[in-house]
Amino acid sequence: MSNITIYEDLKKIDYKEAWEYQETLFKSLVDLKLFNRETPSAAKEVISRLLFCEHNHVYTLGKSGVQNNLLINEAFLKSINATFYKIDRGGDITYHGDGQITGYPIFDIEAMNLSIKEYIHNLEEAIILTIADYGIKGDRLEGSTGVWLDVNGANTRKICAIGVKA
Repeated sequence: MSNITIYEDLKKIDYKEAWEYQETLFKSLVDLKLFNRETPSAAKEVISRLLFCEHNHVYTLGKSGVQNNLLINEAFLKSINATFYKIDRGGDITYHGDGQITGYPIFDIEAMNLSIKEYIHNLEEAIILTIADYGIKGDRLEGSTGVWLDVNGANTRKICAIGVKA
């Protein structure tokens, strides 16, 4: 079987709507993989998705995060017209908002022969190479996931957060 990936530009979309769409795609991928294992003679093509979008102001709390790390309260969220969601991906507090491109790959990493660690490394590398095309030097930060700027300087900051559900 071939490895097919469909790219979708969801444009500007509400975080919850995008989340529900991802959950539907993820469940379909898992169900199809289970079907293919149980009935190899009738195996169907597994299709990966690469979703890109932009969100209105939203903060998410990953499953390894701590709610106290959200340093703003409900009233402030409301005053800036932002929403807050607890999600079942890795990571802590992440902000998404106007002008940020958010990517959601829904891939069969088992079919790619990748471990979760290798997959995350490859995502980081793709971001590092992409931002280099724009003259931005990104790096990995020892012990942290994502892509960082000015790793050896006084102004280290994250340019790309990565949260994964497998």
